[in-house]
Amino acid sequence: LQTMSENEDDWLALKPQEPSPSQCCGSGCKPCIYDVYEKELAQWERAKAKRDKSLLMEKKEQSNNSELNPDTFTAFNISSVEQLTEDTYQYKFELPGNSSLRLSLGQHIVLRGMVNGLEVQRAYTPISPGNAEGYFEVLVKCYEAGLMSQYIKTWKKGDMVFWRGPFGGFPYRPNKHGELLMLASGTGLAPMLPILQSITNDEEDETFVTLVGCFHTFDRIYLKPLLQDLARYWNIRIFYVLSQETSLEKLPWSYQENTYTGRLNEDLVKTIVNSCRRKPFVLICGSSAFSEDMSRYLKAAGIEENSCFVF
Repeated sequence: LQTMSENEDDWLALKPQEPSPSQCCGSGCKPCIYDVYEKELAQWERAKAKRDKSLLMEKKEQSNNSELNPDTFTAFNISSVEQLTEDTYQYKFELPGNSSLRLSLGQHIVLRGMVNGLEVQRAYTPISPGNAEGYFEVLVKCYEAGLMSQYIKTWKKGDMVFWRGPFGGFPYRPNKHGELLMLASGTGLAPMLPILQSITNDEEDETFVTLVGCFHTFDRIYLKPLLQDLARYWNIRIFYVLSQETSLEKLPWSYQENTYTGRLNEDLVKTIVNSCRRKPFVLICGSSAFSEDMSRYLKAAGIEENSCFVF
């Protein structure tokens, strides 16, 4: 009888734990952490019914692969940490050999962090091109009270960090849309960059792009050199909207004509939509409040919901 209950305890110890709400990043991943749990639970129940622990081994093998996987977290090494603004960092992760993440455009990956014994998960979109070899890069804004931010702030070069994915993405095809209008707030810039880079790297792709980046101040615009390089292409326009700047006079002259002060409001959205060569397809990324505001302003500017994609 003793061995029987010990055996039960053994099986209970192997039972997958149901995720807590903080472990779901809320980005509608397929599979979600809850889907993975259901799958692991069913696997555990099958193994327990057959009293065969070897049936639980398959998920263990995957995580030793240094390849990104949607079901299992994989460890990646931080190769560099760069602070971009007071609260925003760019992290570079190593990929074995010259392998690549092979992400489709705008896809995100999910980070797992441990804070005070609590597991937290958040979604981030790599800003490096999907076919970048040997590395990938992620842009992260740290918040004072953010659980995940507390964990990320401890990162240094050489640390191992766990990611799974990829998920989501925008089904972009070259020349499918005559013009794209990208409305990005803060780190909402991240999913726009790989799409912009794929357009500028493809001589056959003549999609015209207007990117509107919303930031608090000029100093808090991320990745200025990269954005300035992209803006030199004949088919790329970039505007900045700076909510906490009151005058453009202090800005470098090269920024003055394509920068607005104040918030991105309905009138400005209409002005930008009307300045597009043709009716644009719109990509939106930012906080949920930003996305809701933009959807409302676009509707007022005559852009239908089926001509928008929200990351």
